[in-house]
Amino acid sequence: MTRIRELDTLRGFAVCGITVVNTWQHTAGALERRVPTPADWIVENLLQGRFYPVFSFLFGVSFVLFLRSAARRTPRPWWPLLRRLGVLACLGLLHRFVSPGEVLLPYAIAGALVLLPASFLPRWLVLTAGVGGTLWAVLAEAGGIWLVPGLFLLGMAVIEYAPGPRALAPAFAVSAPLAVALTGAWVYLWAHPETFRFPYTVSVYPLAGLAAAVAYCTGVLLLTRRAPGVGAFLQPLGRMTLTAYLAGSLSAAALAPLLARDGTRLGALAAAAAVLAILAGFAHWWLARFRHGPLEWAWRCLTWGELVPARRSPDPAPPATAPRDLSGGPAPRDLGN
Repeated sequence: MTRIRELDTLRGFAVCGITVVNTWQHTAGALERRVPTPADWIVENLLQGRFYPVFSFLFGVSFVLFLRSAARRTPRPWWPLLRRLGVLACLGLLHRFVSPGEVLLPYAIAGALVLLPASFLPRWLVLTAGVGGTLWAVLAEAGGIWLVPGLFLLGMAVIEYAPGPRALAPAFAVSAPLAVALTGAWVYLWAHPETFRFPYTVSVYPLAGLAAAVAYCTGVLLLTRRAPGVGAFLQPLGRMTLTAYLAGSLSAAALAPLLARDGTRLGALAAAAAVLAILAGFAHWWLARFRHGPLEWAWRCLTWGELVPARRSPDPAPPATAPRDLSGGPAPRDLGN
């Protein structure tokens, strides 16, 4: 197996969005008095609730890819998978001391309780359960953490059906105007509190987030075809998702007391951009020398109970028939996603 560049691109994009939202949320929590600002409006209506669905969906995709890879190494691939989830749960527990609303622990638990049993089901049933679970979370629970299991299952199903690159443009053409309409509807509803007495009014917000998540992801993948530099920037971050996510979260918590003094809230956005620039530079530098990110390497070692090679060796020249990614370039030779 070779890495799927589009997945790395989307992971890197999701890390960027999550870092901005986390920095904003930590800063909001440190404010003594919160006066709404234009920066708050941008984050609340264009960013918040748009990126953790991407993470959740990609977690389901990665679950299938890891299970396939593990099946090549052991006749019982579920055991290393459970160890992998156990390590993630431990990291989540530690992370909760810094960020009580973190997602690693819920992801590990949902992975064991939802994804593992679903791996024995036919893909059509996984897809049906994913759609049903997502709709239930939107209509009955107004989204939130309840979206995670359904999106996990949708990620599992989509990687099994493997839609081709031709699906990107139609998906963007449908999701982008839908996201604009739903976001506009939510802004209107929020300005008229009396509308919340009607059932399912609060469901508009998670629906807008899901539509925007699809539009953002398909838009980014379409953009990387015309601007390869975008993918070149995002992919190293995507290959170090765990490291980048935790580093961004720790930075947000550390900077929150200082950023809370900024009444415009623009400082939070600027700080998140600076942290992302540093993380991107570090990811490019690190992955030029090592196969995996620091925490990704430790995660693999604990998953397999052995030291995984870390340093990058010079790659031999790729054969003329090297696999190609969806954008048309030769795929990297590293294993795993």
